[in-house]
Amino acid sequence: MSTEAPHSYDAPAAPTRVRRPPSAQEDLVRGFWQENPVLIQLLGLCPTLAVTNSVANSLVMAIATFFVLVGSSLLVSALRRWIPNEVRIASYILIIATFVTVAEMGLQALVPTIYKQLGAFVALIVVNCIILGRQEAFAGRNPVGRSVLDAAGMGIGFTIALLIMGSVREVLGSGTFLGVSLFGPRYEPWVIMILPPGGFFTLAFVLLTVAWWKQRQAQKEKAGRVRDAMTEGRAA
Repeated sequence: MSTEAPHSYDAPAAPTRVRRPPSAQEDLVRGFWQENPVLIQLLGLCPTLAVTNSVANSLVMAIATFFVLVGSSLLVSALRRWIPNEVRIASYILIIATFVTVAEMGLQALVPTIYKQLGAFVALIVVNCIILGRQEAFAGRNPVGRSVLDAAGMGIGFTIALLIMGSVREVLGSGTFLGVSLFGPRYEPWVIMILPPGGFFTLAFVLLTVAWWKQRQAQKEKAGRVRDAMTEGRAA
């Protein structure tokens, strides 16, 4: 009689799902809405609240931040192999400060009036957590092409948030849009909207709208899954 133990049957391993790397389009567009730095991640709120009392100020700040974000991401990604890990944060800040200086000099030469209105907030782009965060989380770990696309997407998302805030505050607080009167001389401006409390009120309502929209989308997706499950149950 054979004393060999019976061979156990090994079930075939379940195939592992290979995660597809993000496409160039996904790197660009996720900053618009899915990972919007202001509306979703709640980053960069200091300039968002401080300079959005008019559309012109919002647009100029957004352009300056976009320039710094894209330029620093390009340089950080290009030099990431040669930046020692121990001094990476200091190196990132030095690179960001260089681009901020260029942006500050450009604004001072091209739009001196708005530059004066923005005051110290242009220089404070150096410590904007959106920019340093993208260098640490993305540009310092990915190729130049993907880093530039990511920075451009985040910069456009930041621009969208600032323009929303600036449009609401200027229209309600001054009755104008880019300095053009909308409601005529009889309109009584909501002066509080162009004051600091107006920034908090506007941001609160914008975030409330975003949360409501996300909740509504989640409810629609849940209802769709329930409907599909019921349809499959009837078919079975």
